Amino acid sequence: MTETLKRTLRDSSAMRWAMLILLSGLTFSTYWFQDFFSGLKGLMESEMGFSSEEFGRILALTTIANMFGMIIIGGIMLDKWGIRVAGIVFGGLAVLGGSISALAASGFFGTEHGTMLNMIIVGRVLFGSGLEVVCVVATRTIVKWFKGYDLALAMAINMGFGRLGSAMGTALSLDIGGGHVSPAVTFAASLIGLALIMFLIYTVFDIKLDKQEKANSDKSGEVCDPEEDFKFSDLVALIKNKSFLYIALLCVTFYAAIFPFMQYAPDLLINKFGFSEILPQAGEVILWGSKAIGASSVYLIFFLFAILFAVVPNNFENKQTRFLFKTGALIAFCVYLFVMKDILAIWLGNGAKTASLIPLGTIIFTPIFGNYVDKKGKAASLMILGSLLLIFAHISLSILDNVYIAYFGLLSLGVAFSLVPAAMWPSVAKIVAENRLGTAYATMFTLQNWGLALFFWGIGALLDFVNQGIPEGQPKDYTIPILVLVGCGVISIFLSFLLKKADRKQNYGLELPS
Repeated sequence: MTETLKRTLRDSSAMRWAMLILLSGLTFSTYWFQDFFSGLKGLMESEMGFSSEEFGRILALTTIANMFGMIIIGGIMLDKWGIRVAGIVFGGLAVLGGSISALAASGFFGTEHGTMLNMIIVGRVLFGSGLEVVCVVATRTIVKWFKGYDLALAMAINMGFGRLGSAMGTALSLDIGGGHVSPAVTFAASLIGLALIMFLIYTVFDIKLDKQEKANSDKSGEVCDPEEDFKFSDLVALIKNKSFLYIALLCVTFYAAIFPFMQYAPDLLINKFGFSEILPQAGEVILWGSKAIGASSVYLIFFLFAILFAVVPNNFENKQTRFLFKTGALIAFCVYLFVMKDILAIWLGNGAKTASLIPLGTIIFTPIFGNYVDKKGKAASLMILGSLLLIFAHISLSILDNVYIAYFGLLSLGVAFSLVPAAMWPSVAKIVAENRLGTAYATMFTLQNWGLALFFWGIGALLDFVNQGIPEGQPKDYTIPILVLVGCGVISIFLSFLLKKADRKQNYGLELPS
C-alpha cells in the first residue's frame, strides 16, 4: 500500500513567496550595480575625467568574460552541481568584483586616470562574470519552486525586484554619493554582499526541500532516473532548436535596444530636453533625515502597489473580493500620487529621476503582465506588442523634439520592458526540458552579452563621433545612436512573429494559459 505523501515546502504558498524574496535580493542588488553608473555619468566626466567612450568601455567590458563562455560554463555548473553551489560561487564572484570597483573608485589602487579606469574595469569584469550566472541561478530556482504555481507571475516579480534595483540605482546614486562617485560605488557593492547573505539563508530551506522531495519519492515507490551528465551535443541540439534560437535572438535584439539606452538616458534628457543634472532642493524627499531614504520610499511604494494590485488578489477565491482589493489599492495609489504631485513634477524635470521611469514602469506592469501570461497565455503576441512599443519609444526620443511626447515614449519603453520579459522568460521553460534549463538560460545570456557589449561600447563611440567638433558644454546630439536602436526593435518584431509561427507548428503552448 502506497504511503500518503507529505506536503513539501513548495506546496506552501507563504513559503514559496518567502523564498522568492530571499532570491530576489541577488536580483535587486546586481541590477542596481549593473545600472547605477548611468546616474553618475556627468559626475564621472567632471570628477574623474572620463569620456563618453571610456564610460561606454566600462559598461561594455563588464560582460567580456560572458561573451567568451563564462555564462555557459556557469550554466553547466548549475546543471551539474546544483543551485546552491552555483549561487554561492558566482554570487561570491560578483561580491569580489563589486569590492574591487569600490576600492578603485576610492583611489585605493592609485589616483591616476588610467589606473582608476583600468581597476574599475577589472572589478566590473569580475562582477559581470558572476552577474549573469546569478541571474540564471535565480531564474532556474524560481522554476524549481513555482512550476505549476504561477510561474510567470513569480518570474515577473523577480524581474520587478531587478527593475526596482535599476530604477533606484539610477535615481539615487547622486544622492548617496553626495556629489562624489566613490560613496555611491561602495554602497552598490555592499548591497551585493547583503544579498549573498540572503541567498545563504535560502540554501537552508532548499536543502530541506530536497530532503522532503526525496522522502516522498521513496514513499511513492517511484524510481527517478538520474540526470545524464552534460554533453556538448546538448548545447548543439539547443542551438538547432529553431524556437529556442528565435527566442534567444529576440533576447539579444530587445535588450540591446533597452539596456544601453538606459545608461545614456539621463545624459540624453539633460542634453536634448534641458533637464537638470542635480535635483533641485524643492524636489527632495526627506525621511528620517535622509534624502536617499526619502527617495527610496517613493520607489518602494510604487513596487508595493504593483504587488498589492497584481499578486495579493490572486489569493482570494471570491471575484468580488479581488475586485474590491484591487480597487482599494488603486484608490490608495492615486491618493499618494495626488499628495506627491508637486515633488513628482520636479522629478520629471531631472535627468536621472525621469530616466528611472523606464524601470519604474516595469515595477508596476511586469507583475501584472506576468499574471496575465499565467491566466491567459498570449506570450508570443505580447512580445510582438512590446517590440512595437519599443520602436515608438525610440522614435519619440530621437526624431521628435516635443518633451511631452518624450515622456510618453519613456512610459512606453517601461511598458515594453515589462511585456517582453514577462512573456519571454517563462516561455523558455515550455520549449526546453527542465534538466537543461540552466544551460538554456546561460546560452541566452551569453548571446545577449555579445549584443550588449557591442551596443554599450558602440553607442558611446558613436556618440563621440557624431558630436566631434561640438564645443564642450554644448548639447550632444543623440539622434543617430538612438535610430540604431530602432532597428533592433524592428528585428524583435520579426523574431516574435517567427516564434508565434513555430508555436503553432510545435504546439509548445506559448499562446495558452500556463
